[in-house]
Amino acid sequence: MVTVSFESKVWELCRKIPKGKLTTYKEIGKALHTKAYRAVGQALKKNKNTHATPCHRVVNSNGSLGGYYGKLNSIRKINLLEKEGIKVEKGRIANFKEKLFSYPC
Repeated sequence: MVTVSFESKVWELCRKIPKGKLTTYKEIGKALHTKAYRAVGQALKKNKNTHATPCHRVVNSNGSLGGYYGKLNSIRKINLLEKEGIKVEKGRIANFKEKLFSYPC
């Protein structure tokens, strides 16, 4: 029997987020039936293939950006989101609810 790591499960869910949409650490946690939302963030931090696994599309539940390899790279996260049509204003996602992607139960 092959077991799939928690990180791999997080990355797989991250790959399902459509371009132009985003989700939250909490939504990914809920889809994995866990409240370990910080562990979701830690799994995304370990992601080495950001082209295939778009972790820039994961934000905090309040619409703020959350982490992305430190503060300096937050500018990169904003640029990636804006290229996908997601507007960021004062460190938060504009029209957050409209852009939110939720996983089917």
